[in-house]
Amino acid sequence: MLKKLFFCVAFFFAAAAFAAVDVNQATEADLDGINGIGPGLSQRILAERDKGEFKDWADLIERVKGIGDKTATKFSASGLTVQGKRFNAAAWARAQAKAKSKEGSAPRQAPSKSASPASQAEPASQSPAAQPKP
Repeated sequence: MLKKLFFCVAFFFAAAAFAAVDVNQATEADLDGINGIGPGLSQRILAERDKGEFKDWADLIERVKGIGDKTATKFSASGLTVQGKRFNAAAWARAQAKAKSKEGSAPRQAPSKSASPASQAEPASQSPAAQPKP
């Protein structure tokens, strides 16, 4: 009987240790309990969350300084979720590649002549340095 009670208590604590913590509902203590998140990072996360909930992992990584894809993988393995989802490094890489391809395919506008520094420069013949001294 005592062994069963001990096993149940140990199982309860093991399950609690691996419970998922959603970044949009976590308290500062919950965030501090995630391996790798300290008081400074948890405060930055909460400050950004006050501006609005995180939509996904990409939103969290973009808005919170100090979180990249490697740390997101580590936090996810420790139980952190965003909108109930764990971080998927493969999906992150595909999203980054897609975003870069969109940036590269956007048409670029030629600079206007009026904004060009070369067109605003004085001709050499009118420049005071180019005029002969008397």
